[in-house]
Amino acid sequence: MDITKRDVREITMSKYFTKKSILYWIIAVLVILIAIILAVHFKANSSSQTTTATVKTSSSSEKASSSTKKYVAGKDYKITYSNTNLIDKATIQKGLKASYLTDINDLMNTDQQTGSNMAKIEVYYNKDKNLLVERLFKNGYKDNQPTQTVGYDLQKHAMNLDKTFGNDYLNQPLVYTWEKLTK
Repeated sequence: MDITKRDVREITMSKYFTKKSILYWIIAVLVILIAIILAVHFKANSSSQTTTATVKTSSSSEKASSSTKKYVAGKDYKITYSNTNLIDKATIQKGLKASYLTDINDLMNTDQQTGSNMAKIEVYYNKDKNLLVERLFKNGYKDNQPTQTVGYDLQKHAMNLDKTFGNDYLNQPLVYTWEKLTK
């Protein structure tokens, strides 16, 4: 039997392991390794995104649960309208709404970043200037000094933030009071 070099190669290398097939196998293994690395990488990213989404969902559900809490007038807070012969309740409410002071849940919320943290709101009516002056008292105020004083111009239907002074409400009739009763 006469064996040539070619025959020896064919005997020693199976037909599945030719140079060409070895190259294909190496490429296939590399592709599989890259796919595994990418899958692990994306799995790690998606799990951190899921964790973040879970945190966001839980914080928004906490916010939702606090916003659905029912505060009871007379128990948690008190609203008093006075001097209604000078100005009607609807006009006062329009000024409060423009100042974002009609949401009881927000007023009661003591979180400094998401809530108003109010203890008391007083609204005075300046008939000469056609102005509602809102004195805002955050929790912890002292000596009956408001945390902020803002005005609502009833004629212009606009906030009067930088032009509200003590003489705008001193000796003017108090027309609305909101007061937090629970501590």
